[in-house]
Amino acid sequence: MKILDYKDQIVVASKYFNSDEMIKIYHLGLRNFGENYVNDLLTKKQSLSHLNDIKWHLIGHLQTNKVKKIINEIDYLHTLDSEKLAKEIQKYRQMPLNCLIQLNLEENDQKSGIFINQLDDLMKSIEKYDKINLIGLMTIGTINDLEKTETIFKELASLKSKYSFKVISMGMSQDYEIALKYHSDFLRIGSLFKEVI
Repeated sequence: MKILDYKDQIVVASKYFNSDEMIKIYHLGLRNFGENYVNDLLTKKQSLSHLNDIKWHLIGHLQTNKVKKIINEIDYLHTLDSEKLAKEIQKYRQMPLNCLIQLNLEENDQKSGIFINQLDDLMKSIEKYDKINLIGLMTIGTINDLEKTETIFKELASLKSKYSFKVISMGMSQDYEIALKYHSDFLRIGSLFKEVI
């Protein structure tokens, strides 16, 4: 399976799988797992606690009222999108957390993430929080529009370079090949693994 060539870059979007299926994926050599929902991540982390080299990523929107519950259970947060959220992370996180700012480059009001014109202000406002280790940016492409998705991914790659970020998180099962073209560091892949388990 071609996608397995990119094991180190893949964050398995494990919302598609139960714990037993996740173990099968783990045995393919995958170590990064991403959940969209707080409760799902906590449940799966507990049931897979014997696999203690898994890195846990929260890849869905994090509500401020859920921060206390989850923030010391994850290794990466892909969806930082406000100073209000940053403030809560600072309040409850024990060690610095690797965070990515979620950008809504499509500027679609139905999607999470900040618009590009808000990026500088958010970056500046979170500089004072020592529990936030800002390592990069995350975005989502446009559903059923690979041309528009390519424009979005190209822009995120350009922002990585402009701000000298370590990582960008973009690309899912349907558009990861475009993300690879623009050197995505994290590919959030889920449904493709149904073929191998």
